[in-house]
Amino acid sequence: MEKLLGLIGDPARVKTPSLLVRLQRNKKASLVWTAMRIWLGIMWLQAGISKLWGAENSAFLHNNGAGVAGFAHGVGAYSWWSLFMHAFVVPNASWIAVTVAFAEFAIGCCLVLGFLTPLAALGSLALLFTYVMSGTASVCAFYALFSIVILATWQTSSWIGVDGLIYGYRQRHEDSRLNRYFDRPISILRVKQSVMTTTDETAAQRDKVSVG
Repeated sequence: MEKLLGLIGDPARVKTPSLLVRLQRNKKASLVWTAMRIWLGIMWLQAGISKLWGAENSAFLHNNGAGVAGFAHGVGAYSWWSLFMHAFVVPNASWIAVTVAFAEFAIGCCLVLGFLTPLAALGSLALLFTYVMSGTASVCAFYALFSIVILATWQTSSWIGVDGLIYGYRQRHEDSRLNRYFDRPISILRVKQSVMTTTDETAAQRDKVSVG
């Protein structure tokens, strides 16, 4: 293994390109990533609302998931995927249809609010993968591109949102804990003195044992 690492290098030591780092952490660029995140979230919200309360409600929440069953009867991108769709998805279309409807709605809410943004982007990619594999291209590639960008820039794409508020709270909380330590130097000094005293006593006991 060491010879292999010496030949091709250690991947843990590979540095991220500086341009990518700047794009990930630039606060001005975060406005672009945020706009992409909100737009994608709105698209997922529209799809989920249509299935939960709109025109597609009967096909997904009723009629044993007829929308998913009809979708699964199509020709998949690969034969093994078509086999999976016919063997698993069609018999379980009723609960899968409900899951898809609520998943689209939840992903849309999370992306619009900027809450659990990396997980929402991953969920978006997962749904898009199943759609593309099932033979539906449409705007999936465009959605997938946005999802990948949001996931790659999650530090700033989620900055203006609920995630940003959570990160800010955690950072302030960590700072307050550090400040409490700095505000109590006497306590820290006492701890250091007690440790030093214990160390000295241990050393003295060892000397007595060695002399004896």
